[in-house]
Amino acid sequence: MDLLSLRYFRAVARREHISRAAEELRVAQPSVSRTIARLEAELGVPLFDRHGRAIRLNRYGAAFLTRVERALDELDDARREMADAAGLDDGGVAVAAETLLPLTELLAGYRAAHPGVTVRCFQSTPDVMREQLRAREVDFCIASQPLSGPGLGAVRLLHEEVLLVVPAGHPLAGRERVTVAEVAEEPFITTRPGHWQRALLERLFTAIGRRPVISCEGDEPGATHFLVAAGLGIGLMPSLARADLASVPLAWLHLDTPDCVRTLSLVRREDSYLTTAAARFRDLAVTHFAGRPQHGVPARELRPRGRRALRRETLDRDPSSTG
Repeated sequence: MDLLSLRYFRAVARREHISRAAEELRVAQPSVSRTIARLEAELGVPLFDRHGRAIRLNRYGAAFLTRVERALDELDDARREMADAAGLDDGGVAVAAETLLPLTELLAGYRAAHPGVTVRCFQSTPDVMREQLRAREVDFCIASQPLSGPGLGAVRLLHEEVLLVVPAGHPLAGRERVTVAEVAEEPFITTRPGHWQRALLERLFTAIGRRPVISCEGDEPGATHFLVAAGLGIGLMPSLARADLASVPLAWLHLDTPDCVRTLSLVRREDSYLTTAAARFRDLAVTHFAGRPQHGVPARELRPRGRRALRRETLDRDPSSTG
């Protein structure tokens, strides 16, 4: 049993598909099939149930996968830790977020401060973010709604009010505040289910026993204000965006409900090694958002931390950082 066969097994187990695993590994399909067969022969049990060309991880494979992922994750962390200690390179950091537009200033500042670090960004839904963290494909997720799971820890970056935006010529444009009931018949521009704007919109309407009228939905929250300004409907926008959109013909109104807010959090796996590059990104992200207008309390930990996790974070953190 060698590391290569374990990595092949993990890829097949995650995809439950030989061809897709081979594509991910960039090797020929027969090589993957032979490796899995040798591994099963060595272990003395089948790891997959086969039905024609379809394969499914069985109970033996599921138990083995848990151990394999733990072992490979530890080895990957060891490699990153040794590279950090030896100063072999400036490393890399991978970040996922529901929308990347609000992060451009943060990412630009990080690249300017650490030009040798490789930065990778992904636009992902919360469900995809959880999988990316589980598979260690990203170091951090910047989430606009709760992102919980085994071993995940979060730092609050921003807690702000979400405002209602309407076209400048809309009948409500002269108002300062409206209730959700007053806009119950208005067409909304929003994101697809899963994104934070859609989740918030549906929660607000559920509270009054209604369903929102959706005139347009998509995958890019940053397009909302363009479509609202074009007169296609109204929408929800974070108050953080108001200053950047001062020249756009929009009217911004408060919704008369106490829970029309967004919490932006930086989420990572607490059981993974925090590289120097990742620690510097975390500290810069906390500092970057700390100066922004907040609706609520300053940046802080979202949930209680165990002593070991808290001590590890404290050791990893630059003494001058906040959060």
